[in-house]
Amino acid sequence: MIHWLWINHKRSRFAAGVLTPVLTKGNVQPPLETPFNSSTLASAWSTINWLLLGALLLALFQGSALSADAPEDWKRIIEAAKKEGKVVAGGPPTAVLRKQFKETFESRFGIELELLSAPGPQNAQRAIAEFKAGVRHFDVLHGGSGTLEPLRDENMLAPFMDYMILAEVRDPKQWWGGHMWEDNVKTNRFIYSFSADFSVPPFYNSDLVKPGEINSYDDLLQPKWKGKIGMFEPRVPSAGQGLWGYLLRAKGKEFLQKLAEQNLYIHRDGQQIAVSLAKGNLAVALALAQRFVDPYIKGGLPIKVLASVKEGMGGSNGFGTVAVMANAPHANATKVYINWLLGKEGQDLYGRALTQGSRRFDVDTKWLARYNTPAAKDITTPDEFEKVRFYGEDVVKNWREPAGEFARKILK
Repeated sequence: MIHWLWINHKRSRFAAGVLTPVLTKGNVQPPLETPFNSSTLASAWSTINWLLLGALLLALFQGSALSADAPEDWKRIIEAAKKEGKVVAGGPPTAVLRKQFKETFESRFGIELELLSAPGPQNAQRAIAEFKAGVRHFDVLHGGSGTLEPLRDENMLAPFMDYMILAEVRDPKQWWGGHMWEDNVKTNRFIYSFSADFSVPPFYNSDLVKPGEINSYDDLLQPKWKGKIGMFEPRVPSAGQGLWGYLLRAKGKEFLQKLAEQNLYIHRDGQQIAVSLAKGNLAVALALAQRFVDPYIKGGLPIKVLASVKEGMGGSNGFGTVAVMANAPHANATKVYINWLLGKEGQDLYGRALTQGSRRFDVDTKWLARYNTPAAKDITTPDEFEKVRFYGEDVVKNWREPAGEFARKILK
């Protein structure tokens, strides 16, 4: 910023004033006093001319650099999106997201959000089949780690940065850890990862499990828990497969084989597992998202979190990846949706609906601590988080997919 300072030049009883521009950080500097002479005056005016020229060039540069983010450009995208009428997104199966998230977007922009709520693999498989058949229905897909990579492998996804328009979304400084990608092995540009927290710990029925009775996953191998352990489906990309892979790395195949022999109650619908846990049909539930048990906990049913397992929990991005389909049928509406989703309002609504932590610095995530799944940005650094991260294409290929293959082999 340029502030104009009055410099008093004194010569015996004669005083002249010269206005000199001085670059400051916003605070007016004390008056500067120098002896007056003709060379001083000429030098001062030369300084003025050079600084004015520099300020003009800076203004022109800034205007050019920010033209893509100009309000008029964004308005044109919104108007074009309204003419398209809607955006179609494959999202997670949660009623809260279908209601508040959808309604807020539609009221904000006057564009319909057709939110197809289903498990990530289900939406991904549908999108692949439609794409191969020449059908373009989906614009956007949400998923967890490992869900959307098959579409990238089939060249069905668009470069994601092309849809990050607004400066507050595109600027990596707005994000803890900068821009992070699910496709982090070679491409780093198709599947954006906007969440970073920790895997949900197990839940247990406190009428069936006594305090201190389960302190390690090894304790689940005791005969008394046979037929009493529920788990989200590990044979497909999911939170269940994430935990299965984590246990494969931490404890090996022999442990997983013994766990499978405990007659696990495996389901792809977390609601069914939560109901069985609340009724006491199950003693423990593994890889179950917080949103499934919340209603029962709030209703006073005996469900508690098992936060003390010695193996700890891996870093997670939850259901926090997003990608844009190649040749999206509603391209402008897709841009509006992506920039709203990754803005402050969208990230707050999405995170609260799914109980997961946004990486945006301006989104409050401290409330997650009470669910024992704190946002990574609230408790650690990106470098430290990298040591426990258990998602991303590298982890999928090295651990999650092999774990899923082993699960399909031993689980009947």
